[in-house]
Amino acid sequence: MFKKILIANRGEIACRIARTCRRLGVEVAGVHSSADAGSLHVKTIGESHLIGGAPASESYLRIDAVIAAAKTAGAEAIHPGFGFLAENAAFARAVEAAGLVFIGPTPEVIERLGDKASAKREAEAAGVPTVPGSQTPSDDVATIARIVHELGLPVMLKAAAGGGGKGMRIVSQPDGLADDIEAAMREAKNSFGDAGLIVEKLVEHGRHIEVQIAGDGNGSVIHLFERECSLQRRHQKLIEEAPAANLAADLRERMVADATQLGKRLNYRGVGTVEFIVSGNTYYFLEVNPRLQVEHPVTEMVTGVDIVELMLRIAAGDGLPFAQDDIRCTGHAVEARICAEDPASNFMPSTGDLAYVKFPDTDVRVESGVESGSTVSPYYDSMLAKLITYAGTRGEALDKLSSALDQTSIFGIVTNQSFLARLIDLPETRDATFHTRLIDEQIDQLLGKTKPDTQTLALGACFWMMQQRPPAASQPARNPWQSRETTGWQMSASGDGLSPIPILHLEADGASAEIRFAPRLADGSTTIRVNDDKLSVNLAPDSDDNFTATVEGRSETVRIRQHDQTLFVHDRRGVHTLTAIPYLTYISAAAETSGELRAPMMGMIRKVNVAVGDRIKVGDVAAILESMKMEMRISSQVDGVVTAVNCGAGDMVERNAVVAVVEADGQA
Repeated sequence: MFKKILIANRGEIACRIARTCRRLGVEVAGVHSSADAGSLHVKTIGESHLIGGAPASESYLRIDAVIAAAKTAGAEAIHPGFGFLAENAAFARAVEAAGLVFIGPTPEVIERLGDKASAKREAEAAGVPTVPGSQTPSDDVATIARIVHELGLPVMLKAAAGGGGKGMRIVSQPDGLADDIEAAMREAKNSFGDAGLIVEKLVEHGRHIEVQIAGDGNGSVIHLFERECSLQRRHQKLIEEAPAANLAADLRERMVADATQLGKRLNYRGVGTVEFIVSGNTYYFLEVNPRLQVEHPVTEMVTGVDIVELMLRIAAGDGLPFAQDDIRCTGHAVEARICAEDPASNFMPSTGDLAYVKFPDTDVRVESGVESGSTVSPYYDSMLAKLITYAGTRGEALDKLSSALDQTSIFGIVTNQSFLARLIDLPETRDATFHTRLIDEQIDQLLGKTKPDTQTLALGACFWMMQQRPPAASQPARNPWQSRETTGWQMSASGDGLSPIPILHLEADGASAEIRFAPRLADGSTTIRVNDDKLSVNLAPDSDDNFTATVEGRSETVRIRQHDQTLFVHDRRGVHTLTAIPYLTYISAAAETSGELRAPMMGMIRKVNVAVGDRIKVGDVAAILESMKMEMRISSQVDGVVTAVNCGAGDMVERNAVVAVVEADGQA
């Protein structure tokens, strides 16, 4: 076994690899960009080497910098994790040329699987059924369009050099075909440095099932059964599980046999994943991911095999530590990916500081790369954490995962946490009748934005007042309106004990509420008026940052935190972000409206479509912003004339930066 390795990655996977290494007594060193200097993976690993600037192209994708870090650290081998350089044959070859061990397949195998077209040819040579489509990548729009017309719609455009759902686009209508091709090529180029695409016939309402394989590089290849990955959006997996439910035994046997046969043809070394699209009792090869997969923990849970340890032992020359007959699949495991994105805003990536992070610590495996105080930047993938649950039955595992999501609090940015909870509760998820397009078909039901109701607002208001006037341990709290810090006035109560004018203004999701308070009673409760509704509220501090909230006699456990003017309330209705402003401050502020077009988040301006003096209409795209490898359109909300353009292509902009200004018609 190795004495020391370098982990050439970041976030949760770097932390996860380090955990296995330490259990085995293997020393670890890490790498980080300038943006990640204070990140959790740097703290977890301990020894970490700065390898460049914030963009991945200046750090995590720099082969020379990574190898230099390994040399400086005295590492014998490099583990690439997933993403970044994990499937880069040039990197694997450079590692070996430097006298180090690449913990993964050989450079030659990575090259043979290096793009989807060549991988497809390998599968066909191994006798594995493949999806009808093109064999050779192209970056010529006209050529790709011709192939689309020959195959017939619908089709899937795929980045030939890609993986992880990037550079993939479904085309169902002939209108806008050229734009779809250009967008897919642009994303492929940005993500993988290669704009080449292949075209495949779309298998509609199929299931995405993958087989985990492992080989010793000397001809022996085994499988660790299969995973179900059909619950995905934009080809990004959200919920994964092992084993696949409702899968016929003969179909499973054929798929795992084909996966291992392909591995043997490749003389595969290390671990990899063979992915299939399944339609009825038929399946087609999609691709091979010659690396560790994001969803590998569900396989570990049902087989008891530490896949990272397996990778290390194979790379160290120990071979496969067990035979196929030694592997058993027991129980059921499910994983949910928590991402920094806003489902209600077309899954726009979310960036910023995490004011508070809390995961459950029982009945769930947590793989995370963030903690309270972490910063989510626009430079990397949006995944924050994975929650994995295991049980004897699939239903029990899903119930545990639902509970784990409910107990997880991430305050400071918007996440897909509530979306995942609703996805788990879908009947199609529960009875495993899903397919890869299910989320698209059920999107309206899944998006149901959880808006804070009167009770949530009252809980936030009560917490805010407790922070302003903490109750004395031995005596009732003073009347809230006697505090100059609260309103600036000293007021008298009305007949019901409530302050005669509002003390607090709360804003949330475009709605607002004026809050009045009555004095706190001896039992700790107080009456709070939210606009026209009055509620009796009591917040009793509990353990583990929780409160027991009693509203109108009904109790529940909640988690509430305050950061500056922001209140975060996590109750049974979800996670809510409230802005708290003392009422007198609020009414004295001047409200302004303008035609300012602002960046929705930090990112790079890819294209500017307007100039000063141009006329623009509602919905016209003024600029295209790229963040977290996604493109967002900044559009005008009014008809008018562009009076200012404050950035150009290639500029980095902060969240809320004014990109352009439009003078609305009739305002001149």
